[in-house]
Amino acid sequence: MVQGKVTIKQVAAAAGVSITTVSHVLNNVPGKRIHPETRERVLAEAARLGYAPNMLAQSLRTQRSHTIGLVGDEIATTPFAGKIILGAQDVAAAHDSVVFVVNTGYERETEDREIDALLRRQVDGILYASMYHRPVELPAKLANVPTVLINASCADPAVAWAVPDESAGGEDAAEVLLSAGHRRLAFINDVDEIPAAFGREEGFRRRAAAWGLAQEDLRVITAEADPGGGYQAARRMLNGAMTRPTGIFCFNDRMAMGVYRAAAELNLKVPRDVSIVGFDNQDFIADGLYPGLTTIELPHYEMGVWAAEQLFTQISSERKPALAPTTRIRGPVIHRDSVAPPFQGSSLEERHQPADRRSNA
Repeated sequence: MVQGKVTIKQVAAAAGVSITTVSHVLNNVPGKRIHPETRERVLAEAARLGYAPNMLAQSLRTQRSHTIGLVGDEIATTPFAGKIILGAQDVAAAHDSVVFVVNTGYERETEDREIDALLRRQVDGILYASMYHRPVELPAKLANVPTVLINASCADPAVAWAVPDESAGGEDAAEVLLSAGHRRLAFINDVDEIPAAFGREEGFRRRAAAWGLAQEDLRVITAEADPGGGYQAARRMLNGAMTRPTGIFCFNDRMAMGVYRAAAELNLKVPRDVSIVGFDNQDFIADGLYPGLTTIELPHYEMGVWAAEQLFTQISSERKPALAPTTRIRGPVIHRDSVAPPFQGSSLEERHQPADRRSNA
């Protein structure tokens, strides 16, 4: 057993080759003619001895630290969006790099301090992540640093970003309810004017229109995006037996919790009397409700992967593109048991096909 830190000289002695050869093998230097058997022997001895490269020396030589930073407002302190970090870490590992995660708590002074700390450590690039989909302005300190936004967009065309496809999520929620046979729908939207609220409503309305749903059969109301807001909105909508919706789409899973409560108080069963679709797929909510909540999952992991891949592309590039790539990622529908066909005793439910499907019949 070799004691202390293993050196490249010890690896060379064990493999029976020169220090230069070991250096070329371990650093994968291009253009060097090294016999495959020699390469394998060097790698095997390095692994056996537990050799770890001197990252400081490598960074001085390559001008790379093999680290990236992830700056988030509250990403690191909530399990809800943790998959963003996981996606970034998986990509970083494939690039022999690690991710330093810092949390700003929405405080500008904290953000400045954390960014300064990352830049002093010479990270190769920055992932700038938001807890919720919103437009942001890139901090001035990152203007000349490879940077990609996650769950946030930017007006600067030179900044790459990844966000959820909110409109597609709204379409998918409507499709779930319409395909189950519902023809009186409601959407409980967030009262805040944010991209998710606009996009989900736009997609929900568009898919309902494609099915030929009359405007009076689709109701949209706004409320606080929490269980209390969902509860109050549902109490208003579910009181009238002849006018209440049979299918409700909620802006998020927390609102759906409130709708479940309101339905129970009104002696309505989910999904027999009212079907419910949420958004986010917060596991501890969607799986914890009974019956389990059908919901649209936010593509946190996929956004983390896409953004990290774009960041490493920037890092390896010699110049920053004038027009950076952007993407909207569609989240999957997670089917559980909160959606079923309308109760057959209702005479108001009609079986229509979407307008585009009728034309193909």
